[in-house]
Amino acid sequence: MLLGRLGLDTARLPHEIRHGLVYLDRGRLEVEDGCLRFVCAGGGGLPAGDYQIPHQALSLVLLGPGSSVTHDALRLLARHNTGLAAVGQDGVRFYTAPPLLPDTSELARRQARAWADPEVRLSIARRMYAWRLEEVLPARDLDVLRGIEGARMKESYKLVAARVGIAWGGRRYDRGNPSHGDVPNQAINHAASAIEGAAAIAVACTGAIPQLGFIHEDSGQSFVLDIADLVRVETTIPVAFRAAKEHLAHPDQALERLVRRHAAETIRRQKLIPAMIERVKELFELS
Repeated sequence: MLLGRLGLDTARLPHEIRHGLVYLDRGRLEVEDGCLRFVCAGGGGLPAGDYQIPHQALSLVLLGPGSSVTHDALRLLARHNTGLAAVGQDGVRFYTAPPLLPDTSELARRQARAWADPEVRLSIARRMYAWRLEEVLPARDLDVLRGIEGARMKESYKLVAARVGIAWGGRRYDRGNPSHGDVPNQAINHAASAIEGAAAIAVACTGAIPQLGFIHEDSGQSFVLDIADLVRVETTIPVAFRAAKEHLAHPDQALERLVRRHAAETIRRQKLIPAMIERVKELFELS
């Protein structure tokens, strides 16, 4: 993102050599003299100012809270195959986005072929478990792998809770009422939603198919959940427990808002979305 006119009017760059993502909030996305312009009020991720956006060098524009977009801006982005997504602060939610329409379908085809072959599908699942657990498990049955992962997660919750300094009585999740439970459990639910937002952005940006998961199966966002779980121990749980500890010390502060703030800071500091994008590519060996 640069100040001043860019002069990029006709070139259309393939996504593989574009610079990825840009996050904009609290402003108006519009077009002036053929260039994409963001007039920012400040108070969010950017200082107040008038920015020219290098839309042809980007794959996806993330439009955060307090922002609006003009028809001309949508038309310009569509012409240059640059995606636009409405997201929460720093990517803690993924609300909506038109299809990104990558230059090729190679990654999606690789994902579909891997998912359709039971042996390759299991191999991909084992690879994701190896990333999460930092070792290659000998089991070749998905239910057994899930059981091993579940036991490891119980220990991870205890360790992170002790490190953060918060009481932990075990994971309890009511799918019919996600807001039910003690403060740490509610915080985990909120943090999981935030990190899933980041994963959804990564999946959309790569052109992967959200429905075709390798560990998760039933959800329409199964692959998004797979990618989000890759960072559950090092990101999701610490975010949840830090926010829970802050809420318990200051009960007047809303828990969900605290979780979103901690998640947004972590996503930005860890450059989590670009890291997830690279993981998706690595999973299907697409350089």
